Amino acid sequence: MATPIGPCGTVTRSPAAHLSRAPGWFSWSKRGRGPCGDTKRRGHNYCKVFRTFPASFSFAAAPFSGNMLIALFFSLLVSSVVAAEKDSVLPRLTDTKATEAFIDSAEVVVIGFLEGEESPAYQQLALAASRVDSVPVAICTEKEVWTHYSLSSDTVALFRKADTHQENLVIATTKKLEADGLVNFITVNEVRYITEYDQVTAVGLFNSHVKTHLLLFANKGSKEYSELKKALGALAPDFTDKFLFVLIDGAVKSNSRSLGYFGLKSRDLPRVGIYDGDADTKWLLPAGEVSTERVRDFCHSFLRGELQVSRHYGNAKVTPADIYYNLSRLTIQIFIHDSNKGER
Repeated sequence: MATPIGPCGTVTRSPAAHLSRAPGWFSWSKRGRGPCGDTKRRGHNYCKVFRTFPASFSFAAAPFSGNMLIALFFSLLVSSVVAAEKDSVLPRLTDTKATEAFIDSAEVVVIGFLEGEESPAYQQLALAASRVDSVPVAICTEKEVWTHYSLSSDTVALFRKADTHQENLVIATTKKLEADGLVNFITVNEVRYITEYDQVTAVGLFNSHVKTHLLLFANKGSKEYSELKKALGALAPDFTDKFLFVLIDGAVKSNSRSLGYFGLKSRDLPRVGIYDGDADTKWLLPAGEVSTERVRDFCHSFLRGELQVSRHYGNAKVTPADIYYNLSRLTIQIFIHDSNKGER
């Protein structure tokens, strides 16, 4: 599925996506003082670092001229630029085996299938990669590998395990490709085994072909929050391509409406629910310990069709907009508008 990038580098179809520092040490002081705060002496500037030298050292024999300072500054500047360029070099995948291993190395990865480092998209992708530390990024220039992933032109592709999905951003279809737009593309589509819900990740959750969501309602900051996130995150791979596990912070005021549709309040948490997007139906796991075993049984009960005929779990009809994605009215209108355009 291709995701277009707008003229300003934003993801046009995704509503939530409309969502240099100079070295500070090198500054000249006033009143005849050098860069380290020492008084100039006969045109020579002395740095404080020399104060650590032995007493036998002769300052007069080692003048530090203004020209030398300038040379030192540019030397450090060039070194920092070279280091930055080195850091921006993306790993290169040379064959299908290496590419598959890279995709399997993390829950979400991004690969730039580009002609090479001379491609206009390469530098922007490298800049974006430096700003999204949570997602590994590499490039592949081998056309044989491109064919394996059904690609024929320069494309930035995001691969994720939670729903075994490949999201493609075809460079030729973008009006203006910038690092900001690539960062948006990555963060919007960064759906993990357990995804913390917000208005950005909501777009990726909505766009996934997996429409059934296992919802964990918990108050961030509580003692069980991190433990439950870790436990259910470990359980989620067992339900790959069947459920998307979503973590909703009950301590966030804007999520109170989400809790309300399950008849919950913040004081009732943690709790677990299931939302079936295809049937617009929800179920709530009865109060009690939120253990891995209970959640696993809850998921299997849904997959076996037992929840659909049971009254025990409080199933009820709801609409996708009313469930737990508390988007603004304008955002919902944009999302529906873009979805309708895609159906034409």
